[in-house]
Amino acid sequence: MKTLMSRRVRVGALALSAAVALSLGALVPTGATAAPTLADEIPHPMKAGPTSVAYVEVNNHSMTNVGKYTLSNGDNVFDVAVIFAANINYDTGAKKATLHFNENVQRVLDNAATEIRPLQNKGIKVVLSVLGNHQGAGFANFPSQQAAADYAELLSDAVNRYGLDGIDFDDEYAEYGKNGTGQPNDSSFVHLVTALRANLPDKIISLYNIGPAAARLSYGGVDLSTKFTYAWNPYYGSWQVPRIGLPKSQLSPAAVHIGATSPSTVTGLARRTVTEGYGVFLTYNLDGSDRSADVSAFTRELYGQDAVYKP
Repeated sequence: MKTLMSRRVRVGALALSAAVALSLGALVPTGATAAPTLADEIPHPMKAGPTSVAYVEVNNHSMTNVGKYTLSNGDNVFDVAVIFAANINYDTGAKKATLHFNENVQRVLDNAATEIRPLQNKGIKVVLSVLGNHQGAGFANFPSQQAAADYAELLSDAVNRYGLDGIDFDDEYAEYGKNGTGQPNDSSFVHLVTALRANLPDKIISLYNIGPAAARLSYGGVDLSTKFTYAWNPYYGSWQVPRIGLPKSQLSPAAVHIGATSPSTVTGLARRTVTEGYGVFLTYNLDGSDRSADVSAFTRELYGQDAVYKP
């Protein structure tokens, strides 16, 4: 049950504000800069231990906060930063799904030079999360394989346009069936992720393990387990191993809400991550405050070091 811990603040309602929608077949031009090449990246320390993930509610906080934490030896605390969140919307006239950025997500993308590149230059991957938005469109109800492939094209175009490192799927708040849309089917998510992986063979594709899509990971002999880079537990303050055929090194059974999950629970979840041999640790809602005490509650267990905050 979601009542295990307070769930993330809904972004869907806010996404109905003035924003940019990417409709099928076209992208709105922006001033976003191209992603740096590998040769352009600044060398950075590489730590040993699990991959740490930070979701950032960009309606309220800056992505740059992720880069303000290091271990005592100078290594990055976080390895993956997730922009939360873009939306899968529904165009009732065209009867198709669209990719929608509310004004805060659009601001981050348009200001990639100051919000995204500094993280990437430190070696932190930046991923865009995509979330339902109460309009009936979801990852599990495309009316055809072509419609799923078209949506995968929208996602891959956004990754390439803004120089991102991948896509995160969060199948919540879709309200399947609204606006005359279909109910979840077995094929849609498989077609979508398969097409996206073909478009982005070397990028991150992650699964926030919740919703109808997460329960439909195989179809027609295709198992999506091989398509995902990571999968994680969506219930903060709890331990739940995602039911997907990925190795432990790519799974986060632990999930914590920074500043809301108690330090003792955070420490226990981090210790269990190491003890049981899992390779990912998920955190949510990193804000602009000095959270070094909260962050140290897991870095001591994962890496044997305290976290240092540098504003």
